[in-house]
Amino acid sequence: MIMTGSSMKNSDSVFVDTSALYALINRSDIDHGRAIDCLSSLSDGNTSLITSNFILSETYTLILYKIGRTTALRVINGIRESYEIERISLKDEENAWQIITDFDDKNFSYVDATTFAIMTRLGLGEVFSFDDHFNQYPEIQKIPG
Repeated sequence: MIMTGSSMKNSDSVFVDTSALYALINRSDIDHGRAIDCLSSLSDGNTSLITSNFILSETYTLILYKIGRTTALRVINGIRESYEIERISLKDEENAWQIITDFDDKNFSYVDATTFAIMTRLGLGEVFSFDDHFNQYPEIQKIPG
């Protein structure tokens, strides 16, 4: 389900990062078991899973080159069918660039910075991720901890 910048989310929404998506599908990933447990826990309630079009791009590319095209297509189709996909707006990109320049002691990727911006815009406080950069940005809690 593709969403636009006007979508409003509630506190029962969690943003899902590339690192979690990859860990979910790659049985040899060190975080695979924790990813499966976390997704199971999130799926037990009324939690909405949200990601962005930039995360879709990053995830597709990672799976394409690490595992293969067939798996990449299958995974992205599954995400498009079951997650809310929030599009990065021009304002999100401007905010992301501001984050990158303001946090000059951090090596945030552009995609991570757009994720921080979109999570702030949507009022989201939790991200399903194994990327430690999410521990370095204020007001975002990484799950699993």
